[in-house]
Amino acid sequence: DLRATVVIEHIMQASDVSHTMQHWHVYRKWNQKLFHEMLLAYRAGRMDSDPASFWYKGEIRFFDNYIIPLAKKLKDCNVFGVSSDECLNYAISNRNEWEARGKQIVEEMLVEFTDKEVDAEKG
Repeated sequence: DLRATVVIEHIMQASDVSHTMQHWHVYRKWNQKLFHEMLLAYRAGRMDSDPASFWYKGEIRFFDNYIIPLAKKLKDCNVFGVSSDECLNYAISNRNEWEARGKQIVEEMLVEFTDKEVDAEKG
């Protein structure tokens, strides 16, 4: 059935980015892990651009162009009950929180990552 296929596709897409549709602290935890992974790749020469240069605006675009539309699609499927409302509400809330605090958070993540690198070098 086509509807079931569409629902499964939406679930698969959401599973990869579900942290963006959960509590702020869950989103922050996984966002930071991905940022640090990409920063490490950049510093090791496996990535062309420093993620700090695009992370703030990139997250806003990600929410606006992928996460929030996906959360709306999940809600429109009418198979998840109030959980769909929660996903959409968290996505919107996290997007707004990121817009307000994201620049500062990127700076904090840079400092924390640098501190961890220094600690690792000390052994």
